[in-house]
Formats: sequence, C-alpha cells, structure tokens
Amino acid sequence: MNNKDFKFPDTKAYEFVIESLRKRGVVPDDISKMAMELQKNYIPNLSLDEMRKDTNDVLHKREVLNNAMVGLELDRLATQGLLKEPLESIIMNDSGVFGVDEGIALNIANIYGTIGITNYGYVDKDKSGIVRKLDEAKDGQSNTFIDDIVGAIASAVSAKIAHRNN
Repeated sequence: MNNKDFKFPDTKAYEFVIESLRKRGVVPDDISKMAMELQKNYIPNLSLDEMRKDTNDVLHKREVLNNAMVGLELDRLATQGLLKEPLESIIMNDSGVFGVDEGIALNIANIYGTIGITNYGYVDKDKSGIVRKLDEAKDGQSNTFIDDIVGAIASAVSAKIAHRNN
C-alpha cells in the first residue's frame, strides 16, 4: 500500500549512492571525465566544470538514484554472500546471459532519451576508463552492477550535454 505521508528521501538516496560509489573507488569526477570523453569530439569546448555540474544534476535525479541504489545494493549483498542461490552465483560470476545489470543501466541512460542509450551501448562495449577498471577487478567483490551503473550515469550526462548543445 502506498503511504501518502511518505516523503521520498532524496538527500539520503543521493548520499547512499555517492557513498556506495566512493567505497568502491568511484567519485563523481570519474563520471564527469568519462562523459567528457564521450562528448569531446562533438562539443570540443566543454569544460570539466560544466561536466561536473551536469554530473551532479544527473546524480540528483530520482530515477538515477533508485536504479543505482538497487544495483549497488545487489552488488553489496552478493559480495557478502547474502543472496540465495542461484542468484548469488549468477551475480558473483557476472553471467553474460543475466542482463538485469544492463537493464538497470538502460533505465538510467534512458533519462535523456535515445542518445543516452546509444552512448551506454558504446560504453558497455568499449569499457574504457573507470568502467574497465571495475569490470576487470578481481578483488572478490561483485562488480556486476557497478560498472554498468557508472557507465550509464556517464552516458546520461553525455546525453544531457548533447541535448543542450544541439
């Protein structure tokens, strides 16, 4: 039942996502730099400060926060062995036929439309920068969701900038 008195905890959700990313070695500047890489050939006069502002804006969107919280929490639970089988093994092994991680990422990338989705497709295939580091990490932690979430947020930031500049 929907509680009509519930107020969405925007600040707490944002803090949850930022802190979860930070614990995994990702800071908003990593996302800003990745978004800048995605747009530099199309909008060459972008500044990192502009990217930081747009990254902050995207990271405050509820749809981004909701999807990121779910994925980041699933990674944490899998890492701690708290998921039931076979879900635990599927997530810990980042099974290629799972696709839920990409589904969550597409929800994030899509907040700025098709360009966000195409950006994410490129990022997911290219896996450069912080996304590559997360994807290739062999540290005993689940990275099934975090690499896609970070790539999707950067894709959404890139799409936001593309919309503003075209």
